[in-house]
Amino acid sequence: MNGFEAFILGLVQGLTEFLPVSSSGHLQIGEMLFHTQAEFNLTFTVMVHGGTVLSALVVFRKEIVQLFTGLFRFEWNASTQYVIKILVSMIPVVVVGLFFENAVEKLFGTGGLFVGSMLMVTGLLLFFTHFTKDKGKEIGYGHAFIIGVAQAIAVVPGISRSGATIATGMFLGNKRSELAKFSFLMMIIPVIGVNVKDIMDYTGGTQTASVHPAILLTGFITAFVTGLLACSAMVKLVSKGRLIYFGIYCLVVGLATVLFL
Repeated sequence: MNGFEAFILGLVQGLTEFLPVSSSGHLQIGEMLFHTQAEFNLTFTVMVHGGTVLSALVVFRKEIVQLFTGLFRFEWNASTQYVIKILVSMIPVVVVGLFFENAVEKLFGTGGLFVGSMLMVTGLLLFFTHFTKDKGKEIGYGHAFIIGVAQAIAVVPGISRSGATIATGMFLGNKRSELAKFSFLMMIIPVIGVNVKDIMDYTGGTQTASVHPAILLTGFITAFVTGLLACSAMVKLVSKGRLIYFGIYCLVVGLATVLFL
């Protein structure tokens, strides 16, 4: 992988992490097109995910400060309840990370047939959100857990994390104006955890291959800058419920991946 390829893949990650089109699926497609070595995939993927996490922290900085301010009042207030809902939503993905990590890692680099098929699943999921109605329901603890299950399933490359979580919330009738914020905030801690673990493995010598720091930095910065733009745009799109176009896009790209890659 060279600097130009890292820039393109970072661009893809930044745009697709928040748009409901599966960043992991697009990275897999990019890696197949560029013929990058399979040993590099996981480390680079985790680094560019870190860039998009940072962009989410910047976009939602006011909300995050407000949540922590309310939390450390040690009262049973709205902020404390919201944080607990986020923690509840993370339970399924933590279970997957603890007990199914090896199985998930094997899905990376599985080829165009699998990734393309999963993109089409994402496309269908987004397509059917067009027929849902905003019932204005608050995201309760039960709904938070169900949305968390969707996030856990989305560790599969080709299944969009934001698409799966937001679509699940829409099917449950939750407020669309709140779904994007909840979806993005709930992914921050798990992705940071994966990044920390990968860095520890990398520095500890358990990785089978190394990636030049300049390559990782290029991908990280590119993903961060483009993630800022995509995250802000996605908040507006979700509130209007216009996900059907992304569904059509995923169906087309998924079919093309199956046929040609």
